[in-house]
Amino acid sequence: MAMVTVSQSFSFHGFFVRKASLLPSSASRVRYSINDRRWLNLDLTSTSYRFRNLNSRCSITNTDLHLSSVVTEDEAPQDLLAAECDCSTPIVHLKTDILDSESLSLLAETTYVDSVLTALPVLSEEEQNALAATPAHPVGLYALYASSLAGNLVEQLWNFAWPSSIALLHPSLLPVAVMGFFSKLAIIIGGPLLGKLMDYSPRVPAYMGLNVVQAAAQLLSATMIIHAHTVSSASAPAVLFRPWFIVLVLAGAIERLCGVATGVAVERDWVILLAGMNRPIALAQANAVLNRIDLLCEIAGASVFGFLLSKYKPVTCLKYAAASMIWSLPVMIGLTWLTNKLATGVLDRPKSCQTSCGESPEEAVVEAGSIVDRGLETIKLGWKEYMQQPVLPASLAYVLLFFNVVLAPSSLMTAFLTQHGVNPSIIGGFSGLCAFMGVAATFLSATLVKQLGILKAGAAGLVFQAFLLSLAVAVYWSGSLSQQSPVLFFLGLIVLSRLGHMSYDVVGAQILQTGIPSSKVNLIGTTEVSVASLAESVMLGVAIIANDASHFGFLAMLSLLSVVGAAWMFCRLLLNPTDEQRSLFAVESNK
Repeated sequence: MAMVTVSQSFSFHGFFVRKASLLPSSASRVRYSINDRRWLNLDLTSTSYRFRNLNSRCSITNTDLHLSSVVTEDEAPQDLLAAECDCSTPIVHLKTDILDSESLSLLAETTYVDSVLTALPVLSEEEQNALAATPAHPVGLYALYASSLAGNLVEQLWNFAWPSSIALLHPSLLPVAVMGFFSKLAIIIGGPLLGKLMDYSPRVPAYMGLNVVQAAAQLLSATMIIHAHTVSSASAPAVLFRPWFIVLVLAGAIERLCGVATGVAVERDWVILLAGMNRPIALAQANAVLNRIDLLCEIAGASVFGFLLSKYKPVTCLKYAAASMIWSLPVMIGLTWLTNKLATGVLDRPKSCQTSCGESPEEAVVEAGSIVDRGLETIKLGWKEYMQQPVLPASLAYVLLFFNVVLAPSSLMTAFLTQHGVNPSIIGGFSGLCAFMGVAATFLSATLVKQLGILKAGAAGLVFQAFLLSLAVAVYWSGSLSQQSPVLFFLGLIVLSRLGHMSYDVVGAQILQTGIPSSKVNLIGTTEVSVASLAESVMLGVAIIANDASHFGFLAMLSLLSVVGAAWMFCRLLLNPTDEQRSLFAVESNK
């Protein structure tokens, strides 16, 4: 048995063969029959001509071979087996059942390879578009939609329930601002760490574990707020040092951190695997469906809890919310398992070369175990990767929007309206209409991108939002919010501004989503959320200082300036792109 080492290579679709002459002056067209176990050392340095599949027989024509050396199996290098394990050097083992007695047969010059190359199917443009619009795992994608519906419905219900319930305790923005501040602080510090841990963990078990922790934190928070409503009230500063409030802050921070991590996993990783990275239409449709589910859940959650709060006492409403958390958890876990099952285990695939071939499973476990000890390095790495994004201005514009903490359906706005004496049904309707504008934006953004291009569509959304919020701030400073009609007009302008905000949110997600490699998707995604949370925490810190409701106008002005700044930054990207950004949007530059 012998090993043939050949030189001067050419290749066919994943199978590389080296090319020279059998003798210095002779050429042959040869068909090789390889039996038992032969070793073929392959070179990867030439231009690639690719076969779609490699069968047990390899037929090669028009090939001049030069046998530079013949090595017996006993003389094979000792480290050859070690080379097999190197992910960067593919070694092909060919095992065939071709008889040794079969002689070398000559092929006609224009038969075998030419017929293989000319037989490759070529899809028409319609077929290519149909393929691009077909998800890779459609049934698994539907299961993911159902899982997201079950999880987001409870999460959005709780996002409206806790600030409105706390606002009924004290006529101050301070407790709500403190809870929001520490939740954002937890995301800033723990986001990159949790993202890195998820990059080294199996997708499905990690996702299920985070859902369990999030549900437990929600139940603990609901219990603490119920306890607060049953004890005697105290002044706002004194509440901050009560044991129940400290537990509430910690539970709220954990709940938000888990919610962010699961959201990043679904939106930046899972949906790409289920829809298909190379199927842009299917991916865009899946993104739109997930956005609509989230926004519809926001409509339902805010409307349902607002209606309950207008009919029943806060404690009764919180008990209903806790019951919904309990029943939704097993449903969500079952649907998550079903998603992977229906997608033929696609979520079990390794996430990166580092975790799949560069490291052993034991090393990955050690890496995950020591991640806390190297937390600062991980945070620095996340920020470094984030700052090196080619579309960083688009991401920073997205971050600036998070400075808008009051001219939006936020916890501070809910607390302000509650303390202003607005009916809970109107507050719930306001949040629901804002979410409805987001649903409309998922349809509008597709039309804007088609008509204007992705960059101009993003700029149009930001400019539209900045204009309407300017009008809303003018209405507030007119001093007429003591009457119901100006309040409704003020809220209506904010509702319409959400159309521009959510249009940019959809466009920005499409810009950033496919530009992040799968090995870094959770790290960069959670870091971006951490930066956004940093912006929001700064504004919440200002709200802690200016916690009286009379300072709402000052907070509204700061929020408006952040939106104007985001529009300016994105328009600057549109007018003065770098060479790398221009290459990314080369199609748009011709419009």
